[in-house]
Amino acid sequence: MKEQSKKAKGLGSAIEKVTEATGIKKVVEAGAKALNKDCGCGKRRDFLDNPDLMVNKVFFKDNNKNK
Repeated sequence: MKEQSKKAKGLGSAIEKVTEATGIKKVVEAGAKALNKDCGCGKRRDFLDNPDLMVNKVFFKDNNKNK
């Protein structure tokens, strides 16, 4: 397995883990590649992993203590 044993940093990483496990990520990346466009997954993940977002403060507070 890749990095699925790591804890999610925030909401974005959690969503990424789910989409990788279900195969959705591969489908989206293949579609984006066929259209010669960036799917935006990385930017979206980074935005949603922001420790200042309320959802991350509530649900991922233990993962963001060292930052």
